[in-house]
Amino acid sequence: MKIAIFGQHYQSSTEEIIEKVLEVLLQNNTTLIIEESYFNSISSPLKDKCNTYSNHEELNNDIEALISIGGDGTILRAVTYVRDKKIPIIGINTGRLGFLATVQVQNIEVMLLKILSRDYTISKRSLLSLTCSPRNPDLVDLNFALNEVTVSRKDTTSMITIDTYLNGEYLTSYWADGLIISTPTGSTGYSLSCGGPVLIPEVKSLAITPIAPHNLNARPLVIPDDTEIELKVSGREEQYLVSLDSRITSVTNDTLLRIKKTSFQINMIEFKEEGFLKTIRKKLLWGEDRRN
Repeated sequence: MKIAIFGQHYQSSTEEIIEKVLEVLLQNNTTLIIEESYFNSISSPLKDKCNTYSNHEELNNDIEALISIGGDGTILRAVTYVRDKKIPIIGINTGRLGFLATVQVQNIEVMLLKILSRDYTISKRSLLSLTCSPRNPDLVDLNFALNEVTVSRKDTTSMITIDTYLNGEYLTSYWADGLIISTPTGSTGYSLSCGGPVLIPEVKSLAITPIAPHNLNARPLVIPDDTEIELKVSGREEQYLVSLDSRITSVTNDTLLRIKKTSFQINMIEFKEEGFLKTIRKKLLWGEDRRN
């Protein structure tokens, strides 16, 4: 079996984790390739038995899984390498919340052996693509997001106005600090913190969530995921911010943004011990009540 490994930040506190991952996989005759920058930061001598990759083109379809070592942000970055290759992703959580990175440190060896024996299920996650007119060079190659596409104010405390259209029909103009278009995967992230709904990953829906709206009757809205969304933003400043997950760029006022579901999905590895429902109970204290 051939497995890719990805990480962003090497810390002394994760040295034992990385050592364990390499040890278990190499002992089981696994071919490993590690992202080049991460490879160079690893001190373990076991890394010398691994190969490296530096871009998404070097990840071939013969890779059976990609292991992300870090938090949820690391998984979002890993998605930019996997793209439409259908390589399943699993995250080992060395961060804090770890909503996407579900494998806990104490379960590493058990879960790795499950991957090697293919004892897991696949959760297919939709993504959003973004195009804009006029064209923005920052939004050409990496123009997709697993969690959300967000527009927000840039260099001012003044709110922005976001004219919103669904399949060409006018919805409303949000007067707010910004607007989040979230996938089901992203519904437990930024959207949730702004009052958006939690969506089960399998739901074919998107959530539109305003950020600090001054329209007191503006509420989060759930729409079908085959809806094409158009946004046109205006404000006192000449530019505003657009983010795709953790990647941010500036866009000029009156640029037309078009957001729709991508033609490909991301495959997330799930174990029955760490399913979505258990995760929201554990991470979000879902339904927690001391009286029960």
